[in-house]
Amino acid sequence: MADKPLKVAIVHDWLVTYAGADRVVDCMHHVFPDAVIYTLVYDKDNMPAWFRDYDIRTTYLQKIPFATKLYKNMLPLMPRAFEALDLSEYDLVLSSSSSCSKGVITRPDALHICYCHTPIRYVWDFYYTYRRSTNWLAKLVMPGQIHKMRVWDKCAADRVDYFIANSHYIARRIKKYYRRDSDVIYPCCHINEAPFVEKEDFYLVVGRFTWYKRIDLAVAACTRLGKRLVVIGTGGEEERLKALAGPNVEFLGGGLSDEEVRGWYLRAKAFLFPGEEDFGITPVEAQSAGTPVLAYGQGGACETVLPGKTGYWFEEQTVDSLADCIRRFEREGVAYSKEEIRAHSRRFSEQRFEQELKDYCTRRMADWQRELYACSHHEEETL
Repeated sequence: MADKPLKVAIVHDWLVTYAGADRVVDCMHHVFPDAVIYTLVYDKDNMPAWFRDYDIRTTYLQKIPFATKLYKNMLPLMPRAFEALDLSEYDLVLSSSSSCSKGVITRPDALHICYCHTPIRYVWDFYYTYRRSTNWLAKLVMPGQIHKMRVWDKCAADRVDYFIANSHYIARRIKKYYRRDSDVIYPCCHINEAPFVEKEDFYLVVGRFTWYKRIDLAVAACTRLGKRLVVIGTGGEEERLKALAGPNVEFLGGGLSDEEVRGWYLRAKAFLFPGEEDFGITPVEAQSAGTPVLAYGQGGACETVLPGKTGYWFEEQTVDSLADCIRRFEREGVAYSKEEIRAHSRRFSEQRFEQELKDYCTRRMADWQRELYACSHHEEETL
């Protein structure tokens, strides 16, 4: 294997929008530019234009009508679809997984490294929350289906040779549900290197309008305090959020360019992050603009926001707790300057991620090849 070029495959859950996990896949491809990317479904019209230059291959579920819209409803079909991918020609398989992509089948002598964004949320620790928020038919079907998924997901995790977690928070969950150790490599974030501008008197929220991001807390807290809040994003909770909002809350939708969003980051006095996330890229993006972050003190934000220096944590996921945090920030400010906050954010840059991933894969591949050599040598001696 050492005498021939390494054949690499990247496997990702789905490519339907350019979010945080998809940026990770993009950086993986920078590290291994000749790698083929395998994925459940691919919406080329909703991904950056340069993805069309990549060799992207999908599962048979791509042929289902509206597959790129309905893919999340295909959970019971995903295990078989990923297992059907023939990866027998590859020496290194690098999976990027928050769902089922880690369940691919590899050669016995191939190395499989999984970059785990999270164990499947709705199968493990968020199961009861998801079930409570769904309709009666789903409540009836979910227990049996999810039980099967848990069994399969644990078996899929056993196929992985090495796990990389995107935070220490996720490393603990991997240990809890898969009983596997993992190494932490923080994901890649775009660092805003634009010149600083004068901060304006408003708070900012950026994200999809889904229940677990708890944007409702930011809307309610700023409405109560009479503080201007700019909200960027779209999603199923839009009407509910607008009903909660006072006249000081401004919704800009989700059609802004990356450059426009970075401009809002630069001008905001602080960024609000009330959800509990596996890592959370938006707090890093905010800090790269020199903007302090007021974050809920659980999840990945505890590893990216330095309390009192680049922002604050609030203790409870309630309007009162966030409102108290906003008052504290306005009263005390933060110790770091805009330049120091941006310098801190560079710990999570794309360049740093790519170098750490390359070094990790090189080291693990060398270890793996030594093990293969030792095993084959031992077999020869026993014959």
